[in-house]
Amino acid sequence: MSPPTKQLNAGTLLSKEYKNLFKEIKAKVLSSQLKASLVVNSELIKLYWEIGKVVYQKQKSEGWGSKVIEKLSKDLKNTFSDIKGFSLTNIKYMVQFTKEYPNFLISQQAVDQIPWGHNMLIIQRLIDKDERIWYIKQTIENGWSRSVLEHWIDSNLYRRQTSAATNFKNTLPATQSDLANQIIKDPYCFDFLTLRKKYDEKELESGLMDHIQKFLLELGAGFVFVGRQYKLTVSNKDFFVDLLFYHLKLRNYIVVEIKAKAFSPKDVGQMNFYLSVIDDHLRQPGDNPTMGLLLCKTKDKIVAEYALRDINKPIGISEYQTKIMESLPENLKRSLPTIEEIEEELSNKNQ
Repeated sequence: MSPPTKQLNAGTLLSKEYKNLFKEIKAKVLSSQLKASLVVNSELIKLYWEIGKVVYQKQKSEGWGSKVIEKLSKDLKNTFSDIKGFSLTNIKYMVQFTKEYPNFLISQQAVDQIPWGHNMLIIQRLIDKDERIWYIKQTIENGWSRSVLEHWIDSNLYRRQTSAATNFKNTLPATQSDLANQIIKDPYCFDFLTLRKKYDEKELESGLMDHIQKFLLELGAGFVFVGRQYKLTVSNKDFFVDLLFYHLKLRNYIVVEIKAKAFSPKDVGQMNFYLSVIDDHLRQPGDNPTMGLLLCKTKDKIVAEYALRDINKPIGISEYQTKIMESLPENLKRSLPTIEEIEEELSNKNQ
């Protein structure tokens, strides 16, 4: 049975135990300052973990509560007035950080390579350990800002990385296949678009081009836009690729075809044709094989996997999501003029 929690009064706050605690934390801050010029972020994360650890230990063994942490915050801010980060809220975060990562040496290789704000966001928003590590590694690899990291967490990127139907393992070398699978999402979130209920491919494509920066953000790091309705000429006949990109990490062209309907196996045949032509006409020495990405309104994954089974060009098939414009209420529709009435009014004005 755990001992009863001790309630501290004002006199206890100035006790020898508190003074020893403050002295210990002060020494850690001074030590960290000496090393900060070498590895600023790593030392800061380690310092916060150590502060959280000693405070958490005192909370467990001595029953220290929020008043102690509040005084500790004030004393640290007064002693190190030029250093930010010793607010009451942040010290509580340090304690939470220690609880989440009790063995810092094991987790250090990941958590001390991203900023403190990123760590707090991941801890507060995510519970699954593997998911946390995945976002940490992606942040390190791609240099995500805190706002970008928050966007990817909000859009559930971790879960969207494994749902696409692809044949990359059978058509690409292992290292390139792994990277290719990492950049493909399913579904893609085009929530920056608001489309009519019965939109067509031209409208969808135009919307993506109108929001090209948001589109590129959703595609992910490394995509460079080459062209829209990119013309390919074969035997004096012109063919047009919806969207053509080049990927800086994969070192290859990526054809993106947009479908305002459910996936059909015949879409793979069209894509396979485009990839063959681009490999022959655009691919340069040193470029990897051109990849295709089919973005469909919906897909049956089993049908998609059968369609890709014996195709020797690398192709991925994903769904996308957009906002659909709500229909006007009937009473509002009745209050609006018809096309005929508008034309008649304009005709009368021009007479």
